[in-house]
Amino acid sequence: MTPLAAATNENLAHISNVLVYSSMAVYTLAFFAHIAEWSFGSRSKVGRTAAALTGAGAAGAAPAVRVRTKAGGTAVLDKPKIVTRSAPGTRDVPDGPGAAGGTVKGDLYGRIAVSMTVLGFLVEAAGVVARAMSVQRAPWGNMYEFSITFSTVAVGAYLLLLALGKNVRWLGLILITTILLDLGVATTWLYTDSDQLVPALHSYWLWIHVSTAIICGAVFYLGAAGTALYLLRDSYESKLARGGAVGRFASSVLERFPAAATLDKFSYRVNAAVFPLWTFTIIAGAIWADDAWGRFWGWDPKEVWSFVTWVAYACYLHARATAGWKGRKAAYLALFAFACWIWNYYGVNILLNGKHSYAGV
Repeated sequence: MTPLAAATNENLAHISNVLVYSSMAVYTLAFFAHIAEWSFGSRSKVGRTAAALTGAGAAGAAPAVRVRTKAGGTAVLDKPKIVTRSAPGTRDVPDGPGAAGGTVKGDLYGRIAVSMTVLGFLVEAAGVVARAMSVQRAPWGNMYEFSITFSTVAVGAYLLLLALGKNVRWLGLILITTILLDLGVATTWLYTDSDQLVPALHSYWLWIHVSTAIICGAVFYLGAAGTALYLLRDSYESKLARGGAVGRFASSVLERFPAAATLDKFSYRVNAAVFPLWTFTIIAGAIWADDAWGRFWGWDPKEVWSFVTWVAYACYLHARATAGWKGRKAAYLALFAFACWIWNYYGVNILLNGKHSYAGV
């Protein structure tokens, strides 16, 4: 049975809008804090990758240490982690010291950036909840609601990795930049007044199917960001290994990121972890389609591109586990798969007509 539509609470809808705009302001502060982290972090720690690739150190010797001075003048010697490249022609390359470059000042700004990110996440999450309460339904019935929920989940996934002790703070600046772009597009071009949905969407499958799609997209985004950085860092390491010259700015930035193998492993793990959930998302969508339209599959553009995305990620995971397709080839396939997901969200919803277009933007 279709539940009766509840009246829209305009006051809560307005509060939701205020909270979303407030989160953008907080994320902007986090953005500038990340910029300060990169700017004030030490550039004196670069060169360890070059030393590792040119054999400057003795074979089997312990990696060079970096010194980080804490408050009170205590010196801490921290050995960088040594990893092995997964691409053909494996080499031992140390992870970079991070955006802060191992300095107290840079690390301070980094911690401020993370704190602002946490605050922005809480404010935006409150905005999503207020949007849901204003209409008493799932807050992802149109592209605007999907976008603000997607950005909230993406930031939440990043913060969860940090809370679990994963070294992913290098992702902070890229994440916050793209989240601000996402929210800017959502509030400028995709905004839709808080309102009730068409009868076909009044189903418990809206909570199940769309929520899993949002979670998958957020995690796929983190994997895509890691893959893009892997390609940049891998090119940097390969150029150094060939004895090529690298610009000072590029060296200063890329030297601080994790090694190419670390980024490659990160992207593979997050994509592999969420792929089963994406499989469930498609199956749940088919079940909902049968319940709403009387068929499991109808070659609707959204259905087709969801399956294309599934195939692309399946090919990537298979390629990543195949010796001949490790490294850059698999990375290009991963970016193509995420591009399919983006097209399925923006392109299909805006440019193509289908049964999934009834919600409007």
